[in-house]
Amino acid sequence: MLRTPSEEELLALKGQRMPLLELLTCFNTRVRNPQVNLHIEQLLKDAGLATLPYFATCSSQSEIHIVARETTVAEQPTDAGVDEEQEDESGLLPGALPQQSFRIGDLPCAHAGVDSITSASNLTEATYIMYTKNYSQIPVLEDQYTVVGVVTWRSVAKMYGTGVDPVLGNAIVEDPPIVHARDDFFAMLSTICEHGYVLVRAHNGRISGIVTATDITQRFDATAWPFFVVGEIELRLRKCLGAKMSEDAIRGVQRNDKKTGKIADLTFGQYVMLLDGDQRNKHGQRLEAMCSAADQNWLALGWTGVNQVQFVHQLNRVRNIRNQIAHFDSEPLSQQRSEELRQFVGLLRQLT
Repeated sequence: MLRTPSEEELLALKGQRMPLLELLTCFNTRVRNPQVNLHIEQLLKDAGLATLPYFATCSSQSEIHIVARETTVAEQPTDAGVDEEQEDESGLLPGALPQQSFRIGDLPCAHAGVDSITSASNLTEATYIMYTKNYSQIPVLEDQYTVVGVVTWRSVAKMYGTGVDPVLGNAIVEDPPIVHARDDFFAMLSTICEHGYVLVRAHNGRISGIVTATDITQRFDATAWPFFVVGEIELRLRKCLGAKMSEDAIRGVQRNDKKTGKIADLTFGQYVMLLDGDQRNKHGQRLEAMCSAADQNWLALGWTGVNQVQFVHQLNRVRNIRNQIAHFDSEPLSQQRSEELRQFVGLLRQLT
């Protein structure tokens, strides 16, 4: 549930630089969506604050600076009176998914806390927790910052196999793998593969979670499929639009400094603009010339059995989903959004 910090709490952040995730945590969330963004934006505005870069659209790995609202950069005008929200807020190159690094701390389990014991515990406490919670290992911590070691089923078996006293100290593996939340995810895969887990140290130095090989498998299962489907959607869009749209039509939705007339140079938001027959600027005024051009573009496709308004609405939904997965949001796609992707790619397969 979203939290509402007091104005005093927010003002105490003024001038600070922090990871984006740390700001979101102040509001008891780890994800950004329209409801969350509106909530945070309004509270910051009421406190006379803003962020640089803007928290709602910057990379999930960004460091943000909390500043007085009047020091932020003024709103920039956009070309042809088009609301800048119609373009991709992700900052991705056309036809490409992101090349930004993915951090260990972007995994929810890296900040989910960790069950642990202390060196004063006995061996049966460790094995009981591992049995009942189906863990392969459990950390031994003196406090939230100090790691003594880790007890694993392998270390327990080795202890009994060597005939030493069956006490906790003889089952502890010293120097377990510890990574920092800001460490590159892919660089840590070999360590996770070798040990089966890593302990995660947060920005404040605490042990904040544990990432296991099972977590990695689940993450890729939830993440890889949407990436491939979005890639297929964009490929099919470029194929059908490129075959039917004139260079002039394509230039009509490109910014003044990038009027190449090439379909490969369009952003996902510009695909929407090509076909949206009800485009409006930020003041709600209808952009008649662009709407008329979009209607002509739609007729050129020859999809007589498809409703233009419904198609554009669904295409815009896919754009938002694409931006979500492009930023590696910590929450996997919901079942509803996954189904939207499945339905839309199915439609494009029939049309192309």
